[in-house]
Amino acid sequence: MAMMGTTICAVKRGGHIAIAGDGQVTMGENTIFKSSARKVRRLYNGQVVVGFAGSVADAFSLCERFEEKLTQCGGNLERAAVNLAQDWRGDQVARKLESMMIVADRDSLLVLSGTGEVIDPDDGVCAIGSGGNYALAAARALVQNTNLSAEDIAVKALEVAASICVFTNDHITVETL
Repeated sequence: MAMMGTTICAVKRGGHIAIAGDGQVTMGENTIFKSSARKVRRLYNGQVVVGFAGSVADAFSLCERFEEKLTQCGGNLERAAVNLAQDWRGDQVARKLESMMIVADRDSLLVLSGTGEVIDPDDGVCAIGSGGNYALAAARALVQNTNLSAEDIAVKALEVAASICVFTNDHITVETL
């Protein structure tokens, strides 16, 4: 039985990037397996933040692969993301991994999709996971209509998603750059 269920939201605003994630891990469709998982982490000596959603084992595997690519690319986020995407698409095993990641350094914010794509969001706002669309809508509204910080917007967007999505909870972890 697959373990999944999470929401990750990232906001780039005012020279800062924040990535927030909830802590819920769901087993199947009806059991909360864990409520305090940490799905937002710092990599590469704290210079890169990654948030992951999807199957837990697949997400850990991709996170480890991404960290290896960062090391191989000397911390160059874009090059590491593209190299991971190429491996993801070309590797028979990796192609079957059911996960997505948001990665960021001080300058860039990218979504690495489950199909091996690298996406740079147009408006500096992105979200993934089961409550991703709810968090994305909330974050975009807050960016357009408030002066809140990137961190405050990411957290509030996760709170909105948690109030709507049964696979998202309000145990929120946030990392900023």
